[in-house]
Amino acid sequence: MELNVASICEAIAARQPDADCVIFRDRVFSWAEIQNRTRRLAQVVHEAGIGPQRRSPRVPPEHLNNWESSQSHLALYMLNGNEYLESMLGCWKAGTVPFNVNYRYVAEELRYLLTDSSAEGIIVHERFTPVLQAVLPTLKKQPKLILQVADGSGFGLLPGAVDYESAIAQASPTLPSFLTEGWSGDDMYLCYTGGTTGMPKGAMWRQADFLVTALGVRSRTGHEFQSLDQVVSEATGRVRALPAPPLMHGAAHWNALSAWVAGGAVIIQSVVDHFDPEDVLRTIEQTAATSLLLVGDPMARPLVDQLGRDRDAGRLRDLSSLRHVLSGGAVLSPAIQNQLLEFLPEVQIFNVLGSTESGRQGVARRSSSNSVATRFTPADTSVVLSEDLSRLLSPGEDESGWLAQSGRVPLGYLGDQTKTEATFPTIEGTRFAIPGDRARLSADGTLELLGRDSACITTGGEKVFAEEVETAVKAHPAVFDAVVCGRPSERFGSEVVAIIQLRSGASASDEQIRAVAAEHIARYKLPRAILRRDLILRSPSGKADYRWAAEQARLG
Repeated sequence: MELNVASICEAIAARQPDADCVIFRDRVFSWAEIQNRTRRLAQVVHEAGIGPQRRSPRVPPEHLNNWESSQSHLALYMLNGNEYLESMLGCWKAGTVPFNVNYRYVAEELRYLLTDSSAEGIIVHERFTPVLQAVLPTLKKQPKLILQVADGSGFGLLPGAVDYESAIAQASPTLPSFLTEGWSGDDMYLCYTGGTTGMPKGAMWRQADFLVTALGVRSRTGHEFQSLDQVVSEATGRVRALPAPPLMHGAAHWNALSAWVAGGAVIIQSVVDHFDPEDVLRTIEQTAATSLLLVGDPMARPLVDQLGRDRDAGRLRDLSSLRHVLSGGAVLSPAIQNQLLEFLPEVQIFNVLGSTESGRQGVARRSSSNSVATRFTPADTSVVLSEDLSRLLSPGEDESGWLAQSGRVPLGYLGDQTKTEATFPTIEGTRFAIPGDRARLSADGTLELLGRDSACITTGGEKVFAEEVETAVKAHPAVFDAVVCGRPSERFGSEVVAIIQLRSGASASDEQIRAVAAEHIARYKLPRAILRRDLILRSPSGKADYRWAAEQARLG
């Protein structure tokens, strides 16, 4: 059976209308309330002329090129809040495809994204309207709808925009039957990814594929569900997920949607414009969150520091509800895992391996009862392909290769034939997603993740992956954060450079940092230059900005 998110959520709501669905600040939305609000939003989108307007045959994906979309697209230009999740679900109920906008974009980047996506509508937080207002006159295709979410920033309603809450309040929750009957596994999920090394790309999935590969929607036996009733029967509702990163980051809304399709609740912390560890911990206490999603050390380290301050101050927190700490988009270093378990010994830590282009590809699980997990248990559909893409590598081979995913993978990149064919090639009759990660299969079948090929530095003829050097450098207790890149070298072609941020009041010489790093990586991988900065620049989701790092390395 081909499933989609709208049908699953409606069915779960019918079974448990009064259960918690979204918790944000002082508001608790039940499943019935969220379904009502998202149906009303769908009506607003529909009445604006976005999405299907009448009963007509859907163009099946097999009749389109893999980089083409036959659906309407709507931009979500927002901070975290119930409105973000409502907008995703409401658009899907309207037969429209929502997509994420990085709210840090300047006007030129926003113009590119709205043009590349052919956006027909925009839902925007009030604080971002000055940038949007500057961009709108330059767009060849003007949006049919601008919904504005009030946030107290004082900019007022953008000319031509409609207040989000007012629009929902005035709309009917009863949708045309051809919309609800048209919900399909072929409905598209669109997520823009990249932007740190180039312009973002819109990865397109069929929802039926996205649900299985990205959200992990399978039966308890590991098999795909055969009916909607089966999905609902196994949606226990025990999960209360707190995705701490911005919801415009794929890992965050995947975590939220995974909780929803399991019948659970999504919790959103109060402070949404930056990562506030005190607010996150307070939210866990107040809402009895069972899982917390972070993005690597940049989020986990401030959290550990806050737990340390609490301990030193004799402050006792009730975090007993928390069962899982997950990291998506970046790996938690062994040192940080150890510190987390020192404060939260009952928690299980999961490093989740995957990407927007591949879905979930593996997991490394750690608890206080086992040693640090440094390798990933791969998904059944995850493989490692040789350098020349000619064969599958076998466990125990010394050769490293490309981490790849088979089975239910994305269609391609919106509007980009070249990148689609490069990232999603068909090899001997099997279509793969190859997002650019390098890996090696150990003899026991586990995956050793080497790093992103785009962040690989060739120095003295040897390949060095930035991520493994970053982990080694951050093993020094004085280093709060680090990002690694290459810069030109007459002797080596390129040399490894580490840009570091020291802990407040801490100090360490270059030699001391290299000595600790040398305990974890070969000497040829050690940074030849270590540059100190007051703050490491990262994306709102915590990902390294390698363009910024390269500029810092050039400046010295």
